[in-house]
Amino acid sequence: MTRVLVLYYSSYGHVRALAEAEAEGARSIAGTHVDLRRVPETVPEAVREKAGFLADDTPLASPADLESYDAILFGTPTLFGMMAGQMKTFLDQAGGLWARNALVGKVAGVFTSTGSQHGGHEATLLSTQIPLQHFGMLIAGMPYSFAGQTSATEIVGGAPYGAGTIAGADGSRRPNETDLAGARFQGAHVAEIAARLTASRIQEQAA
Repeated sequence: MTRVLVLYYSSYGHVRALAEAEAEGARSIAGTHVDLRRVPETVPEAVREKAGFLADDTPLASPADLESYDAILFGTPTLFGMMAGQMKTFLDQAGGLWARNALVGKVAGVFTSTGSQHGGHEATLLSTQIPLQHFGMLIAGMPYSFAGQTSATEIVGGAPYGAGTIAGADGSRRPNETDLAGARFQGAHVAEIAARLTASRIQEQAA
């Protein structure tokens, strides 16, 4: 069985919606077990309430959990053109895994939500991949075989580097069906690659 983790941080629900679609896509690949988890919040409760952050009952993950999976999809909003500090803090705590090469060869993908089309969407997808490559993970994006990302008839998120959505400056825009379809596509794409690698390793061990 292939184990996939969809790990995300979300303040207003946009990334959570994408994460749920990523998990749905990963589950569509036979023999795949998928867990949906979020990284711990670092913003004080009073600040969260004042800013209107949405409550989230998704179980929390710890850095030690990452080793148990064959593939991990990381979801983060874009904040000032980069991943959210909550996700960076989580990854910074995974130094022990890095020291043991515990994530080497595992498949990784990234997805994001951004306030505007030119507000760092692709920069976040690409820069979030950097620490994952330091861990030795194999990066899978969202190839153009998902044709929805080339649409010119509506605002769509995502890029060849990963799925995404455009939230709007005030956060009022929700992921549309193309955005969610892209996330499902990426989830399935990553799970399928992980399944093939896992099967190959099992064959090598049995030989």
